[in-house]
Amino acid sequence: MKIKNFNNLALTSTRKNLLEIIEAGLQAIDTKNVLEQNVRIEGDQLFIQNHIFKIARETKILVVGIGKCSFDAGLALENILVDRIKGGIVLDVRGGNLKKIRSFIGTHPYPSDKNVEATEEIIKLLSNLKKDDLVIFIISGGGSTLLCAPTNFEPEEETALVKYLFKAGADIEKINTIRKHISLVRGGNLAKAAYPARIVSVIFSDVPGDNLEFIASGPTVKDTTTLVQAEDLLKRYNVKEGCGFDGQLIETPKESKYFENAKNILLVTNKIALEAMAGKAKNLGLRTKIVTNQIMGEAKDVGRKIISDLEVAGEGAALFYGGETTVTAKGTGKGGRNQELVLSVLRFVGDNQIMASIASDGHDNTEFSGAICDKITRERMLKLNLDPEKYLEENNSFEFFSRVGDYILTGDTGSNVSDLIIAINEPR
Repeated sequence: MKIKNFNNLALTSTRKNLLEIIEAGLQAIDTKNVLEQNVRIEGDQLFIQNHIFKIARETKILVVGIGKCSFDAGLALENILVDRIKGGIVLDVRGGNLKKIRSFIGTHPYPSDKNVEATEEIIKLLSNLKKDDLVIFIISGGGSTLLCAPTNFEPEEETALVKYLFKAGADIEKINTIRKHISLVRGGNLAKAAYPARIVSVIFSDVPGDNLEFIASGPTVKDTTTLVQAEDLLKRYNVKEGCGFDGQLIETPKESKYFENAKNILLVTNKIALEAMAGKAKNLGLRTKIVTNQIMGEAKDVGRKIISDLEVAGEGAALFYGGETTVTAKGTGKGGRNQELVLSVLRFVGDNQIMASIASDGHDNTEFSGAICDKITRERMLKLNLDPEKYLEENNSFEFFSRVGDYILTGDTGSNVSDLIIAINEPR
């Protein structure tokens, strides 16, 4: 089971149903299960989803994984491809012993020298490949931070930049546009490093809209953003004065030859999780609707909209959302967008309503993956004399849910498909 504190939270049948629905979503996007279902070898053919790649016995096959799904993906691919793998590297926030693939543990959500050193090893591995070689890339959320090769600055300077942009409310596409142009490996540069080998990227999306260019900053995808756009964003957010960042920007590779033998396959998205959640809810007797898989906006505002949707949907309805909200941090508290979203909903949730939001990777900017709220949460809040408005003002949702106890704890899930949100009106 992915939810570690399931029994502590499942105090009512409605809570139990909600947690089982979330569990179904997390199981549906389990990295090892997904790869076992979608990757196989038959003779001289490699099948990935509905794509076929010719591989002779002498074909050199390397596996390179970047992001929070890459270690589990490495485990799965070693079991599937067995002796056909000649080597590889996975760079994740966790790791362990693999047979033929080297495992590196990096840092997230901010880069470090560890990430730079591991990235250098990946670049070395990809050097001097031949056109008949095949590199299987696993690209997943967290890759923008883990895959780190700065142009002319230290990782700490990128940390200051990213923190500043998040606090300013910049969305992931804007942030990753900048990230592409301050890196020697993002924005298609990893495909360039592997040239002239054939490459196939298996992609796990954590970006609303699933635009391949922005998932892990598109290291194997031909980039359509430009140096000028990145410069304009730095000016718009007054970055130099705001955080002191003054790193060199570079253009991403635009030559078609680097991408002619590159295949990018979108394998896992939040739609898979949302459909599994909706299916489980239907089996539990609820009327279901996936409202959107691209939810965006300020977490405080989105919370009120979700309750409004729920009121319209009527009794016995279960609504589902995927995507990423934004927290424009004005306070000095601790928390993540999922906890802040649930805290904002707590102001409006009715006696027969329940809502939860989780980060699918298991970390909502804290050790909590998210939180739930219902009338039990409200009763605990009142008993402890806690003011949700005050905690929202201070962006201190982590402390709030630490005190009331309605946080969701999963630890690293090995998956990453953005945030998953569920809201239920109890049947009567």
